[in-house]
Amino acid sequence: MDITTLIGIATGLGLVFVAILQGGGVSLFINIPSLMITVGGTIGATLINFPLPKVIKVMGVVKKAFFHKEPSPEDTIATLVEFARIARREGVLALEERIEKTDDVFFRKGVQLIVDGTPPETIREILTIDINSLRERHEVGQSIFTAMGNYSPAFGMIGTLIGLIQMLRSLDDPSKIGQGMATALITTFYGVLMANLVFLPIAGKLRVRSEEEILNRQLIMEGIVAIQSGDNPRVVEDKLKSFLAPGVREKVQTK
Repeated sequence: MDITTLIGIATGLGLVFVAILQGGGVSLFINIPSLMITVGGTIGATLINFPLPKVIKVMGVVKKAFFHKEPSPEDTIATLVEFARIARREGVLALEERIEKTDDVFFRKGVQLIVDGTPPETIREILTIDINSLRERHEVGQSIFTAMGNYSPAFGMIGTLIGLIQMLRSLDDPSKIGQGMATALITTFYGVLMANLVFLPIAGKLRVRSEEEILNRQLIMEGIVAIQSGDNPRVVEDKLKSFLAPGVREKVQTK
């Protein structure tokens, strides 16, 4: 799992928990009806907005985003340059044996297209469709968590309004006003905490992971097309390095 995710969650929850303890105790912040309003309302609104199959599938996207680590662009470029050298020295059929050692389905598909003698423009078309499909799946996941980040504070406010209405009914007993106000505000606390510590950060993480994976696939696609076009390995390396920031290009180590 991404260590920054663990650190972020632990730090956020930990500091909030410590602040709660120093302010009077955790029991003051536990309110089941408030949780029902915030969590139930957020889930309900999400299911209204998005089809159930997409909501279920997004869990797989989240798992991949947090647990699957993409190869670095530098490593991908080095591998592609090595493949370009092999293809130039031994022929493209020699790549088929090498690609069996990788678990990257996209990479394997691209090399197989080379081995099958597919024209470069057709390879680009096929792989571009795969990249666009990946982008669309990730955008759905991002939009779901962004929507949940927007819904939860809204339902927290709805819970607060419900609590205020109930509190106003007991104005004849001033001793209950303070407790009623605290209970009403807890729902907003739940909604804001869920949005800013869970839903919106996950949407941001998905966006970052999506950009990393798309960049990696674009590098693979351009490398595959260059190899099939018969480009010199040095030309392949220069093409792929152009995708990287100037400071990162120096980290690419090729044989």
